Amino acid sequence: MNAMVEIDNLTKQYGDHLAVDHLTLGIAAGEIFSLLGANGAGKTTTINLLLNFVEPTSGAAAINGLDVVRDAKEVKRHVAYLSENVMLYGNMSARQNLDFFTHLSGREEIDEEEYDDAMRRVGLPERAFDARVKTFSKGMRQRLGIAIVILKNAPVIVMDEPMSGLDPRGAEDFTLLLRELRDEGRAIFMSTHDVFRASDISDRVGIMKEGRLVMVRTAEELEDRDLREIYLEYMRN
Repeated sequence: MNAMVEIDNLTKQYGDHLAVDHLTLGIAAGEIFSLLGANGAGKTTTINLLLNFVEPTSGAAAINGLDVVRDAKEVKRHVAYLSENVMLYGNMSARQNLDFFTHLSGREEIDEEEYDDAMRRVGLPERAFDARVKTFSKGMRQRLGIAIVILKNAPVIVMDEPMSGLDPRGAEDFTLLLRELRDEGRAIFMSTHDVFRASDISDRVGIMKEGRLVMVRTAEELEDRDLREIYLEYMRN
């Protein structure tokens, strides 16, 4: 597997608590990998380690061949991140937020039409393009966050509960969009509680429990299985 994300024995310990316990995982270009787990399982800590928001106790992680700690500044060019609660500037319009964050990511040559295309692609109504973000619902803010991710043009996309706040139509639109991004060759890593959506969208699914990756299955291996039942079985055991 040509891994864009490489995690090797990654461990994060807080006192006596192992938040992430010797995690080893690779995610390829053109693959969607979904990580399931209960609250406190270590999903968000794993993402924080990948993004160098916290440093590992031991082990290593790399994005596009770059060590996330040693090459932290360069890594930022290769990864786009969408959090559960998208941080945007409420007094700025959707277009102004796109312009600010896109330039912050290092892209310089971009025109108004590309901003509009990105907002249309994520399903924002045109009346919202120049509206202040503080008037947006959580779902609309999430859509705008996805547009920011798209415009960065990064080969790796990392998302923490990306469908939080989306209504059923929004979640379906988001599923179709993720498939398009995968088909463009992006490596997509997301944490989620949505077992049904993970089963529907993912090329591989992992289950994390108490900091350990206890299961990884491909879409083919899950074709005739009920992922919800598998998940509950691991949670019970």
